[in-house]
Amino acid sequence: MKAHDAMYIGGEWRPAASTETVPVVDPATEQVVARVPAGTAEDVDAAVRAARAALPGWAATPPAERAARLAALRDALAARAEEIAATVTTELGAPPQLAAAVHTKLPIAVAGSYAELAATHPFEEKVGNSTVYSEPVGVVAAITPWNYPLHQIVAKVAPALAAGCTIVLKPAEDTPLTAQLFAEAVHEAGVPAGVFNLVTGLGTVAGQALAEHPGVDLVSFTGSTAVGRKIGALAGGAVKRVALELGGKSANVILPSADLGRAVAVGVANVMSNSGQTCSAWTRMLVHADQYEEAVGLAAAAVAKYVPGERVGPLVNARQRDRVRGYIEKGLAEGARLVAGGPDAPRDTGYYVSPTVFADVTPDMTIAQEEIFGPVVSIIRYEDEADALAIANGTVYGLAGAVWGDPDEAVAFARRMETGQVDINGGRFNPLAPFGGWKQSGVGRELGTHGLAEYLQTRSLQF
Repeated sequence: MKAHDAMYIGGEWRPAASTETVPVVDPATEQVVARVPAGTAEDVDAAVRAARAALPGWAATPPAERAARLAALRDALAARAEEIAATVTTELGAPPQLAAAVHTKLPIAVAGSYAELAATHPFEEKVGNSTVYSEPVGVVAAITPWNYPLHQIVAKVAPALAAGCTIVLKPAEDTPLTAQLFAEAVHEAGVPAGVFNLVTGLGTVAGQALAEHPGVDLVSFTGSTAVGRKIGALAGGAVKRVALELGGKSANVILPSADLGRAVAVGVANVMSNSGQTCSAWTRMLVHADQYEEAVGLAAAAVAKYVPGERVGPLVNARQRDRVRGYIEKGLAEGARLVAGGPDAPRDTGYYVSPTVFADVTPDMTIAQEEIFGPVVSIIRYEDEADALAIANGTVYGLAGAVWGDPDEAVAFARRMETGQVDINGGRFNPLAPFGGWKQSGVGRELGTHGLAEYLQTRSLQF
């Protein structure tokens, strides 16, 4: 795979401060396919300094010109669509069809949405005898995860650019090649030098140095709740703004009035997508007692279609594979009934996990409370709506969810769920709607106007 042996800082590819590198491994073959620089605090400092130097000019750039640069970025990404999809397949393990659609087309569309927002958003408004200005928050540290490598970059960088912020991106060490392609697209789009900067490396080194840097005004992080807490603490000590999109344990609530077959099939597909490596996946399927065994049978039939190496890719690395297998073993040890899959390796090579379905899962089991981040569905029985609501809300997370049934009943139920986003009867993902969590699933929102607002601060002048 093509890889830069440098950092993108100040509008050019610069040698890293250290000769240390981070290997990029193809999770389907377990082979090293590239190496990228292991960023240090020195690299981070250079990138932040470049961002601070570029901030006054970019913040003063008219929104229409920022919109034009974002439109050019969208077009540059679209021109690289095939290369991006192939890169995501190689470094993440996503099946080609998923890599082309969800991992590539979706973020390109999101970039386009921010080109439109930058041109149309009211950055100035009259409120009584005041004029209120929406202005860039400053230098943004964007720390992104590996599970959606381009989408998570675009979801942070595009609104920050639209707002007039400058950015230092630290992508996940498992998927840095997609980030390098993004940096090439930024350069081609004519974004001024220093407005966007890229530092690759380990989260414990480059990521921490970036979160701690006094020249950063806002830290936008997507990843685990445990790491999010640490970043929140670091930022809080410096009275620095944070936007955190963290873990999830989303409930898929199937009401008795639902089309059971469709609800179960779509629910299983939701968890199997991206090999279960999705923070918003509906990993808890809640079914009424009267329909429970039928739903279990439908889930077993549905999951059989997801063959490892075909419709389901590997997990991103050996550590993640072993973690997910450990949760499957924990489910067995705590008494859950294995309906499909299990902890055994489905293939001799690659970090694969068998698509797994558990029945007889109780709300207090580990697999019903903790984020597994793999292709594992837990089916939980409920007695009535009050019971279902208590189970759905009975975790520390609140990122997403689904409700199936009579539309009025489903909406009434969804309005009582403690979560940031709920799909009703299979409602399609909307890249313009706010995405983000309640409780320990994070603070702040991404996408659309609410995502843009994260990168703005207000000033009012009274007349």
